[in-house]
Amino acid sequence: MVRFAVALVALLVGAPGVLASDIDLAQKVDLLIAAYPDTLERREENRLFFRDGGPPILIDDGRTKDHAARLAEGDIEDSLLQLYPSGPCETVPTRNGDPGRIRSEPLLTRLYGGSKAEVAKSLRTVDWFGQSVKVTTRNGVAAALEAVRDDLERQPDLKPYLIPSAGTFNWRKVAGAPNLSVHSFAAAIDLNTNHADYWLWSGGKPGNVPRYKNRFPMEIVESFERHGFIWGGRWYHYDTMHFEYRPELLAIARVAGSDACR
Repeated sequence: MVRFAVALVALLVGAPGVLASDIDLAQKVDLLIAAYPDTLERREENRLFFRDGGPPILIDDGRTKDHAARLAEGDIEDSLLQLYPSGPCETVPTRNGDPGRIRSEPLLTRLYGGSKAEVAKSLRTVDWFGQSVKVTTRNGVAAALEAVRDDLERQPDLKPYLIPSAGTFNWRKVAGAPNLSVHSFAAAIDLNTNHADYWLWSGGKPGNVPRYKNRFPMEIVESFERHGFIWGGRWYHYDTMHFEYRPELLAIARVAGSDACR
């Protein structure tokens, strides 16, 4: 299945004339399935099927939502709607440009577990520059974080930004929202808060963030993105210390040509 994921991305990237507008929902869902080969099996019409034989879930619930509703109760289609701009360059997000901040909670619970106890069964302790952090082994998250660490160990000048980590596994809801944080699924890490900027700290309100600010070097972002993590610093509602494992969005970005440096 891993070979299939690589081959699918290569095939789509190599297709002539592929633009962001050409990436339809079916292609996005195929890339989603390829990104989680141990858990996801196939799509049939508007349903996503799982390898555990459990009930499929809807890809698109058919509801028209504004940005706030997508954040609060997004489906799979909503979670893949906005293109994530990957690459070693910093971007200044447009209003309500939050690629990856929109999530499907039903999908996340099937990927990682539907309760704190269930998620905890798959935790592994990872050495994060001398600090022990707990992340899930499901879908390769722990291995991906270790790969990021191994990359960044070659640049010791970056260590002050990386530790102490502000947290990984924490079963909780998103601040001020009804849905669960990706930290609940042990598939996210927050870096050193001494260098962090967060839209609420700046006095922002939903849909009205007065200014964007980032103090994290892009070398850190580039390493995380290389190994399947997206960065909260790409969001209009920015959270620059936050990284979460969303390889499907990076695969879609490559196919769509969504490049932060353009």
